[in-house]
Amino acid sequence: MTSSRDRAVAFRSLHVPGRPLVLPNAWDTSSARLVEDAGAAAVATTSAGLSWALGSADGDRLDRATALDAVARIAAAVDVPVSADVESGYAEDAAGVGDTIRAVIAAGAVGVNIEDALYEDGTGPLRPVAEQAERIAAAREAADAQGVPLFVNARIDTFLRGDGDVDLTLERAAAFLAAGADGIFVPGAVEPGTVKLLVDGIDGPLNVMAHPGAPTVAELAALGVARVSVGSGIAQAAHALVRRAARELLGAGTYDTLADGLDYGELNALLGRTR
Repeated sequence: MTSSRDRAVAFRSLHVPGRPLVLPNAWDTSSARLVEDAGAAAVATTSAGLSWALGSADGDRLDRATALDAVARIAAAVDVPVSADVESGYAEDAAGVGDTIRAVIAAGAVGVNIEDALYEDGTGPLRPVAEQAERIAAAREAADAQGVPLFVNARIDTFLRGDGDVDLTLERAAAFLAAGADGIFVPGAVEPGTVKLLVDGIDGPLNVMAHPGAPTVAELAALGVARVSVGSGIAQAAHALVRRAARELLGAGTYDTLADGLDYGELNALLGRTR
C-alpha cells in the first residue's frame, strides 16, 4: 500500500460484521510498532493515551497541530493503516473540522473517530444532533475532496455520558450515517442484549469498546460487531506498571515488577528498524 487511498480502501475493508477488526489502541510510535508486531491489521490511536504521553489531560485539551504531529509520527512508524482519534475534531465549528480532516490525511492517517460530547467543563453534554451531523458532513466533504475514502467513525456518548438510551443512540446513529459517517462507535455499551439491539438497529458497522469483564472478541463477533477497540485501556495498564515498579523500588527496594519486561535486544531491534 503506497498511497493514502490504498490504505484507506484496505482499512475500510476490514470492517466486517461478525468478523471484527480488533484494535489494541496505541499512543506513540513505540506502542504502535508493538501493536503492529503483535499482528494487528491496523493501528488506532487513543486520544487519552496520546494526550497523557504529551503531558496533557484528555478531553479536547490538545491543540490540533500537537495532536496530529504525534499521529504523523505513528503513521510513519508502521506499515499498516492508521486511524486517528481526533476527539471532537479539534475545532469550534464544522469548517474547522474540515481543516482537521485535511491535516489528518496529510499526517498519513486513513480513519478518524469523531465524538459528539462537549467538554466545556470536563463533563459537558452531547452536541445537538444537527450540529454534530454538520461536523461529520464537513469531515466527509473534506476527505472526499482529497480523493481519500477516509473511514469516519462517529462516536456516540449516550452510554458514557447519558443513561444508555438505545432509541436515542439509534436516532443519533442514523443522522450521523446520513451525514457521511461510515461506522458508529458506542463506548460503554457491552451488555450482549444491548449490543445486539445496536447491531440490528444501525445501518452500518458497529464499534464496541471492550474492557475487563466485557464479552470476548468471539462473543462480540457472534453478535455482529464489526470493530472492537480498547480505548485508553492499554495505556492505563502500562502506566499502572510504571507506578507499581516505582513504588516497589522506592518502597521495598526490590525489583520484582520488572521481571516480565521485554528483552532489551528484541525491543531495541523492533523500535530501531527503519520503515
